[in-house]
Amino acid sequence: MKNLAIVPAYNEEASVGAVVEEVFEHADGFDVLVVDDGSTDGTSRAAAAAGAHVLRLPFNLGIGGTVQAGYQWALERGYDVAVQVDGDGQHDAREIGKLLAYLRANPDVHMVTGSRFIEVDDENHRSTRSRRLGIKIFSGILSMVTRQPVTDPTSGFRMVGRHGIELFARDYPHDYPEVEAVLMIHSHTLSSAEVPVKMRPRTTGVSSINASRSAYYMIKVTLAILVGLCRARPTVMRGDDAPVTAEHTI
Repeated sequence: MKNLAIVPAYNEEASVGAVVEEVFEHADGFDVLVVDDGSTDGTSRAAAAAGAHVLRLPFNLGIGGTVQAGYQWALERGYDVAVQVDGDGQHDAREIGKLLAYLRANPDVHMVTGSRFIEVDDENHRSTRSRRLGIKIFSGILSMVTRQPVTDPTSGFRMVGRHGIELFARDYPHDYPEVEAVLMIHSHTLSSAEVPVKMRPRTTGVSSINASRSAYYMIKVTLAILVGLCRARPTVMRGDDAPVTAEHTI
């Protein structure tokens, strides 16, 4: 079985090398692909020096396009499992094994997400108060749509099997990918689950979503969810030759 860690990175020279090294140390059997989203610093050099494969995009696409490029790379090279790991150091590579164990123990699950909110722990970084409010709203909407608990819809720490790789390589949301990807999985009649994980504050950089922009962000993402419910999706063939078709019912 071929496993890949996809690390989207934009100007993460200061942290990406440590992220790559941590994945190699704690996620046995995983290759690492750093997708450099048109960085203007030494992100690609730092990633390569740490031993990662590097896919350097010619210009900045944003997180959605960057992650989709990683899934396309994984699909073309026959990977069976792919996990997304942020390049800023928030995701603890020691938790990758937990995601993989869950995916292997539950073959009917196509995507498993690491959630900060299943187990409350003062040591676990759970974002700012304003962002937690937005997460709670999105959780309520997605839980209603998917008819299952969704506690951390903005988590980018997620793992998929072959069906998920095939889907996300062909169609991946670009505007608000973390939230919309949960909806995509549901729309294509694939299944998802969450497991509790610990996350850390980012080691470098500053989030583009600050307190003053949180209300604007919540409105935009809510609208994106509603639009996503009506969006036509391409049919993706599963490995068992059964088509992964989209549904639009709530």
